[in-house]
Formats: sequence, structure tokens, C-alpha cells
Amino acid sequence: MKVTSDISLVARVVVFGDKRAFDALVRKYQSDVRAFFMGLTLGDAPLSDDLAQETFIKVYTRITTFRGKSGFKTWLFRIAYNVYADYVRSRKHVCDIDDSVRRCGTGGTDGGLRIDIYESLALLKADERMCVTLQLIDGQSVGRIAEITGMAEGTVKSHLSRGKAKLAAFLKENGYG
Repeated sequence: MKVTSDISLVARVVVFGDKRAFDALVRKYQSDVRAFFMGLTLGDAPLSDDLAQETFIKVYTRITTFRGKSGFKTWLFRIAYNVYADYVRSRKHVCDIDDSVRRCGTGGTDGGLRIDIYESLALLKADERMCVTLQLIDGQSVGRIAEITGMAEGTVKSHLSRGKAKLAAFLKENGYG
């Protein structure tokens, strides 16, 4: 199987309007983007799918603005981050940004450990949840998280430290440690 670089695929989309090249980018990153949203929405699969779809629509309509100053995945996750921030702002009248997504009616209903993980994520402030999700679920480095979110690296580290401490305390209290 031939491996095509992200830059090559982006160039084919921009220059030739190659929909197959864009489809290859979607297939390559859709699971990562969906997993990112699953963490942020506390397991709400339909909402995560909607946010992922909106992300890829925005990527398609804005792909000509990709300049290659960062990796395509970083650029993609910056758009996903903005899609989620827009979603939260649109729901601001219904629930505060630091409220649990579950209390605002968007939580998932899976069982076992998955519920406990999502409940522990619900305890985090929005920025803590964003940083923890990007690092623990998506495997992003502190530097990459700073690029995606626009936060300073020190701020990202603080959010990660506080968020992980809260997760550990919650999971320990619930018999996981």
C-alpha cells in the first residue's frame, strides 16, 4: 500500500480539487478527531460524531489556508478545538463552560469503567479537560497542545497537573487505585 504524505494530499485537494485525497485525510484522522470529542463530551457519541463532521466540513472549506507552518494534524486539531469552543459558547445560555457536560444533558450512558472515566472528566474545568484529553487520549505533547489551544506551555502544564490530580483522586475514591 502506498503511503501518501499529508502535505501531498492537501496539495492535491487545493490544486486539483481531488475529493479522493480529502477522503484519504478524513479516513486517516476521523478516529483521532472523534476520540478527542468523545473525551470532551464525556462519551456522547452522537454529539462527538456531529462535532467531528463539522470539523471536517470546516477543514474542507478552509484547506486553502493551510500553510504548513505546523503539521496537518496540529492544524486539524486546532480547528477541532475551535469547533468545540464554538459549541460550548453556543450552549453558554444553557450551562456554564465549567459545568459538567453530563449535567447539561449531553453525557453518554455506557457502563462500567467508561462511565467512571467520563464522570471523572466531568469534574475538570473545561481547559483542564481539553489538555488532559489531548494528552492522554490523543497522545499530544505539551508543545503540540500549546499550539492547538493557543495556551502557553506553562499554562498547559498547570492544567495537566491539576486535571490529572483530580482524575487520580476521583478514580482512587471509586476503587481504582
